[in-house]
Amino acid sequence: MRVEIWSDIACPWCYVGKARFEKALAAFPHRDEVEVVHRSFELDPGRAKGDVQPVITMLTAKYGMSEAQAQAGEENLGAQAAAEGLDYRTRGRDHGNTFDMHRLLHLAKEHGRQDELIQILYRANFAEERSVFTEGDDRLVELAVEAGLDAASVRTVLADPDAYADAVRADEREAAQLGANGVPFFVLDRTYGVSGAQPAEVFTQALAQAWGERSPLKPIAQGDAEACGPDGCAVPQHG
Repeated sequence: MRVEIWSDIACPWCYVGKARFEKALAAFPHRDEVEVVHRSFELDPGRAKGDVQPVITMLTAKYGMSEAQAQAGEENLGAQAAAEGLDYRTRGRDHGNTFDMHRLLHLAKEHGRQDELIQILYRANFAEERSVFTEGDDRLVELAVEAGLDAASVRTVLADPDAYADAVRADEREAAQLGANGVPFFVLDRTYGVSGAQPAEVFTQALAQAWGERSPLKPIAQGDAEACGPDGCAVPQHG
């Protein structure tokens, strides 16, 4: 079974939702038969790469709330994160463009390191004092290497704005086609969708339901046509 997760590094509920989903997945009896794929979704795709501002400033401008309301929201998120065993800085974080991070996540997918990289990026953005937005490529290279990627390959991707750009855009188009207008968005076997950072119990139910309703393979033709199996391939005998 495949679970696809549309998310953005700048999305705190994606950070919390991933932890809740993983709690459910860890207890799922068929865990070893579940493939998890992370898909790209930008919450702020129109933001220029160098346009970085404090999270509180972004929230007040985007949602028309007061600074006190924005800070209260951050405190609530911090409590929700802590309940999942996650560190979360409720003050001093900043916000910026995440497109390069998504491009690197596609590079990481090719090397089987996607989950490692996204978790490291979440940690860096939400829990660490150093910004993931203001130190240029060096910070992203450092984090990608921590996830197991080759530094030279990472720098090559970051230096070419077209590298994996189509893959990011394809993920975002697919999200729109599936009806996702926010993240996190979980899709199980392209049959069930779960929106938001739901409690672990909801993910547990979704995993069980999706697994139980997988369609068995329906053979189209029967017969003794030649095929290869564990014992090798039958060699036709000509009389």
